[in-house]
Amino acid sequence: MFTSSSNFTNDVDALFVYITALSLIVLIGITVAMIYFVIRYSRKRNPVPKNIEGNLTLEILWTGIPLLLFISMFYFGWVGYKDMRAIPDDALQIKVTARMWQWSFEYPNGLKTDTLYVPVSKPVRVDLHSMDVNHAFFIPAFRVKKDVYPNKKNDAWFQSEKVGRYDIACAEYCGLNHSYMYSAVHIMEQKAFDQWFADASKKANLEPKLVAQTK
Repeated sequence: MFTSSSNFTNDVDALFVYITALSLIVLIGITVAMIYFVIRYSRKRNPVPKNIEGNLTLEILWTGIPLLLFISMFYFGWVGYKDMRAIPDDALQIKVTARMWQWSFEYPNGLKTDTLYVPVSKPVRVDLHSMDVNHAFFIPAFRVKKDVYPNKKNDAWFQSEKVGRYDIACAEYCGLNHSYMYSAVHIMEQKAFDQWFADASKKANLEPKLVAQTK
């Protein structure tokens, strides 16, 4: 956790810790209250039952406090979601095609690969579509996951400041060989990426041009 592998990693991890901590506090509070009530109002201590009137203050507290906690979770989740939908205009646009059981990536000049190569510190937009069944584009290290449907366009984006190789998986069961539907994204230094892109484009008889795309 908190690896800063992408621009979303730390925020998603922080929200996960926040929700886990709140859940733990609530669990401990409820458990302690249950134990207290079992002891305090046991039959041995209270052999004769008594009618208990309502307590407005208590009812407001046990309604208001959980409501505020849930609203805070929603707020932080909504802020994170908005960031994930705010795709920069200068993002490198790559078409991602899912099919049973592989990924393919197409760059703006038409270059197609089965592994994703992108430069470091560059926002990357992936336009997602499926050739057959439902899939899910998932980069665990980047905390990026987006469903991929046939006959429907979807998109996501990410930016990484760390050079390295990161797994790409399908997170939606898509058939017999679903577990083999793996690829990778390589985050490269700009010069290394430019060289790779030029060589790969030349080999495919394509112009080595990355045209900036807008949403």
